[in-house]
Amino acid sequence: MEKANPFNIQKAISEIDGFSRHQEEGDSFWLGGLGEKISLSITPSKIRLALLIILFCFFFIFGRLCWLQFFKGSDYAAIAEGNRLRTNILKAGRGIIYDRFNVPLVANIPHYSLFFVPGDLPKENSAKEKLAADISRLITKDQSAVWELFSNAPADSFQAVLISDELTSDQAIALSVYEADLPGIRLSIDPRREYISGSGLSHILGYLGEVNDQELTALKSQGYEPGDYVGKNGLELYYENLLKGENGAEEVEVDAHGKAKKIIGRREPIPGQDLVLTLDLDLQKKLAESLSAAIIKSHGSGSAIAVALNPQNGEVLALVSLPDFDNNFFSAGINREAYNKYLADPLNPLFNRSISGTYPPGSTFKPVVAAAALEEGIISEATTFLSTGGLRIDKWFFPDWKAGGHGRVNVIGALANSVNTFFYYIGGGYGEFEGLGVDLIKKYAAAFNLGTPTGIDLPGEAAGFLPDEAWKLAVKKEPWYIGDTYHLAIGQGDILVTPLQVALYTAAIANGGTLYRPHLLKEVKTSQPIALEEYFIKKDFIAQKNMELIRRGLRATVVSGSARSLSDLPVAVAGKTGTAQVSGDLPTHAWFTGFAPYEQPEIAITILIENGGEGSTFAVPVFHDVLAWYFGNND
Repeated sequence: MEKANPFNIQKAISEIDGFSRHQEEGDSFWLGGLGEKISLSITPSKIRLALLIILFCFFFIFGRLCWLQFFKGSDYAAIAEGNRLRTNILKAGRGIIYDRFNVPLVANIPHYSLFFVPGDLPKENSAKEKLAADISRLITKDQSAVWELFSNAPADSFQAVLISDELTSDQAIALSVYEADLPGIRLSIDPRREYISGSGLSHILGYLGEVNDQELTALKSQGYEPGDYVGKNGLELYYENLLKGENGAEEVEVDAHGKAKKIIGRREPIPGQDLVLTLDLDLQKKLAESLSAAIIKSHGSGSAIAVALNPQNGEVLALVSLPDFDNNFFSAGINREAYNKYLADPLNPLFNRSISGTYPPGSTFKPVVAAAALEEGIISEATTFLSTGGLRIDKWFFPDWKAGGHGRVNVIGALANSVNTFFYYIGGGYGEFEGLGVDLIKKYAAAFNLGTPTGIDLPGEAAGFLPDEAWKLAVKKEPWYIGDTYHLAIGQGDILVTPLQVALYTAAIANGGTLYRPHLLKEVKTSQPIALEEYFIKKDFIAQKNMELIRRGLRATVVSGSARSLSDLPVAVAGKTGTAQVSGDLPTHAWFTGFAPYEQPEIAITILIENGGEGSTFAVPVFHDVLAWYFGNND
């Protein structure tokens, strides 16, 4: 008998009918000569079921493969490619800001930051702990803090997480040496803003800060990403769109540890545009220095302001608000404790008083009232009033600053010696003489751009305030009295102005009657210079003959009036002193506003020392000190 292959079962049962018959009859089936008798229990129905199961599994697997290939293939390919290709953002250098003589006021210095990519970190905890220890040793950061960052980050994320953004150059060098052996660790070198400090520039330049969620929502369409820095104040905010530039990108192929092996593509960043300002840095420094000395001498509140304009075009030559702050502190990422300290400071150093502070102008407002009276024809150069020390109406007395008065004065003498009685007459009238009244005073004050922002290219400018009868009735529930008009006519009461507004109308008087919008931007280096017409507001809103009378009155202030100490300057100057009363028992504000040279004005300067006392005593010396330097040897 031929010996059968014991494993050739299929042959033994190939004939299904015979096999079925044997099973139905209960026969046994012999496999060759193995001597073993096997009883089989496989039926056709079970075979068919097995075939169906096999077919189902086949079609399920085939369908799943088709789904993954045709419907999800691109997604998984992107994920796989993302593990191999990375896009690194290349930060654009921010535009540099220069003064009018091309002296840089800011710089972009290298700043080192350390990041890790969670998806590229070692998977084993022991290796991850060793990595945390290595990082801790290299950057002198607590190991537990690094480990906590590692542990809290999503393990499958490829979004970079910051470890430290305060690395020294030595630490950065050490990291660059070992970076290739630190899986998932990335050293970043980006430019950081550095500002010139100690020159009263902080309120002008402003500062940068990391974009917050609200800003990111608004700026996302402009290419901003989380972690980007954006202008928060000053020119950095106002000209953000010019300064920011456009980030580039670099696509690199990385290994399993996230380390770059090959650059696939690169788009270079486009630096921001450089700005040339109208500012004279040396003048800015001199004003800040002189104001600081005046604050000490006056024993005032500790705050002072100076604004210098070019009367011929509205250029801001200097803008000082003291106290100021260190904007480098903000650029480096100010902590909450330090920021709260700034906020708690009673002098509020973050507040830009030159454009946002509002004050009663005192006698510096008298040229505006005089111009209104001349323009309305209620006085001329020949009109005089007798000053005997003040005016009495019923039980109220409105005094002159000089006991016994100034005698009989016209408009030039009234401006030169700041005679209150003269302005009581022309403002509110007295006896048979009818003055301007509140509505006309307000009308001409508005013509000189009071009560509205000047439009300077800085954020946060205040409008000031011009009171009237309707406002007082609505707010104070009181009618308007003659005393309110008298107070308004000498720059007291409820009127409020900014130092910049006073400098603006002083410049208009200096140039003969043209208002220019104050501005800090002289030119964008990659563009054409900005035309002067862009800053023109209006001219000849006061007749030339009347404006010339006002100019003569301000010149007489220096020649024979309240600012005679300025007569020894190397050029002829003109101006107006002011001593503004404030509520409570606080000392008066000390004002002076003037221009030089008298015939061909090049500069108009407004000085305010908060609670500094008499304008002639404390503000005038600052003007003298600065102009002596400006028109001297600039030593």
